[in-house]
Amino acid sequence: MSARILSIGTAVPATTLTQHEVRDFFVRQPGYDRLAQRLVHAAFDASAIDTRHTVIDELAHGGTSGEAALFVGADGLLISPSTGVRNAVYATAAPPLFAAAARSALEQAGVAASAVTHVVTASCTGFFAPGPDYRLVRDLGLPVTTERYHLGFLGCSAAFPALRAAARICAAQPEAVVLVVCGELCTLHIRGSGDPEQIVASSVFADGAAAAVVSEVGGIGQGPSLELERFGTTLTTQGESDMVWIIGDEGFEMTLTAEVPRIIGREIRGAVEAFLDVEPGATDWGVDRWAVHPGGRSVLDRVESGLGLDGDALDASRAVLRERGNMSSATVLFILAALLADDAVMAGASIAGLAFGPGLTVESALFVKHMPDSA
Repeated sequence: MSARILSIGTAVPATTLTQHEVRDFFVRQPGYDRLAQRLVHAAFDASAIDTRHTVIDELAHGGTSGEAALFVGADGLLISPSTGVRNAVYATAAPPLFAAAARSALEQAGVAASAVTHVVTASCTGFFAPGPDYRLVRDLGLPVTTERYHLGFLGCSAAFPALRAAARICAAQPEAVVLVVCGELCTLHIRGSGDPEQIVASSVFADGAAAAVVSEVGGIGQGPSLELERFGTTLTTQGESDMVWIIGDEGFEMTLTAEVPRIIGREIRGAVEAFLDVEPGATDWGVDRWAVHPGGRSVLDRVESGLGLDGDALDASRAVLRERGNMSSATVLFILAALLADDAVMAGASIAGLAFGPGLTVESALFVKHMPDSA
């Protein structure tokens, strides 16, 4: 028996941002000339995002007066806190989000916390030690003997390497029950800038966490599951400097050039042909559903056209983008959660997953859906 995702739990912060309100907030910031204001309107209006979630309440409440203000002052203007301040917020706000997603996953699977043998976490928006992997053991009451692994700074594609690690653990230890949790607080690195790349980043990124219970132990799990059939990874021939995530003095700095969707559009077919082992130029990919990380609307558009997919093939990805924005590594798990819960996705359906990270790196995964009586 292969390892399976028995359940996926998700969690987002309580504060909801509507896209037009955030757009208007940025337009009001000083230092944005008329060109920058037009770029803000263009990026936000073309994002295909309606709402996002954030741990920064000040963004939704028009600022905070006095010493409590960290990101937005009482005058409604952005403050630029140091990386240390931003990371301190991450260390406080991330663990509860990780725990909420993990509790949901365990409850859905009907798996007790005491049954977990391994934890694999992924995040690229903050660092502290002992980190989220340790906090999950403490906050969920997992066994103190739980083995822990953390994948840091892999960017938006980290969920698939995390699931791949879980599958490898299960193959080596068939009795393993692995809790995989991806959590990101992307909005902590918000900044006021007229730079087109920063404007695009400000228009798409959001906060959220998702968790998966992975095991090949028979008789556990109480709902539909996703068999982890195989994984793949590919480096594109270009893009090393087009998607970059570094630590700066005033937060983590994202480089996201206009070349990213173009590179993906040019190279996605070759990467997927190799992963799915189909003939070059094939029109039938042999899969039933797609779970593609929505780095942005233009990325999804390029994947759709590059692979020659039907217009509704990426509906699940577009829905998550519209409702949640780009939550980096957690996002593709939100998409898989929707497909796992969708009764229209029948037992035996295959799902091809694609996610993109710095490099450019294309991470691929193939899943097969099972129902309780077919697992």
